[in-house]
Amino acid sequence: MLKIAYHPIYKHPLPKGHRFPMIKYELLPQQLLHEGTCTAENFFEPGFPKEEDLLLTHDASYYHNLVNLRLKPSEIRKIGFPLSKELVEREQIIAQGTIQGCRFAMKYGIAMNIAGGTHHAYTGHGEAFCMLNDQAIGARYLLDKGLATKILIVDLDVHQGNGTAEIFKDEDQVFTFSMHGQGNYPFKKEVSDLDIPLEKGIKDKEYLDILNRTLPELMQQLQPDFIFYLSGVDILESDKLGTLGMTQEGCRERDRFVLQSCFDAKIPVQCSMGGGYTPNIKTIVESHANTYRLAQEIYF
Repeated sequence: MLKIAYHPIYKHPLPKGHRFPMIKYELLPQQLLHEGTCTAENFFEPGFPKEEDLLLTHDASYYHNLVNLRLKPSEIRKIGFPLSKELVEREQIIAQGTIQGCRFAMKYGIAMNIAGGTHHAYTGHGEAFCMLNDQAIGARYLLDKGLATKILIVDLDVHQGNGTAEIFKDEDQVFTFSMHGQGNYPFKKEVSDLDIPLEKGIKDKEYLDILNRTLPELMQQLQPDFIFYLSGVDILESDKLGTLGMTQEGCRERDRFVLQSCFDAKIPVQCSMGGGYTPNIKTIVESHANTYRLAQEIYF
């Protein structure tokens, strides 16, 4: 069964006019249930993670300042959300959803998180709507528990996974692959194990050709025993924070290729949703929903 992490806390109230489309976390599970792609049984509600699991990835001083709401105003501004107890709890629960998703992926081949993809969170600070790096936390959890020995992180959000690259810069057991808009935030990039910066306005065919050449070669070379997939839909041409020229169908074919590749290779994969900032919320929800439809079609 496809297991999906979701908690009502994912939809966190923000000031009126805030550019982050928080409502998608409420609408996406509703859409999946309404259309019959999923039933209530597919969803699990994560609780709070163990502090020790989070501290495998994040500095203790940063983490304790975050949970005790002691970050400096400049650090809060960098995150981009008003800091609150509920916001931090949300981030912790998202991380636990990814940790539990790792276990479900090992059992069923795949698991998903309605939120997550918080790849701008560094070891010792947060930025760009990210405070705790859920997939990095999941990867370190798997290594710590002896559940994986070689992990591949496939980050196809329009923004480089700068926090993830920093966290694993000296970690041979985790390979970070980020394919992102060259002109997109972060404007000072970190160094992933493999970065593919894409030119502005790149269309479906060229994007998919690059991915189709790169991913199978990486999987063959690395022989990972676990994959994390960050499936941001901010690669769409309509995205107000993106610079690429992808259609919804191209985004869907991207997801199909990644998930089919993991399925064919029998490598467990955990998927977190990442970004999506198209002005029309229906487009965001539909594009994310495609990832779940494909997971059901390919795996179950």
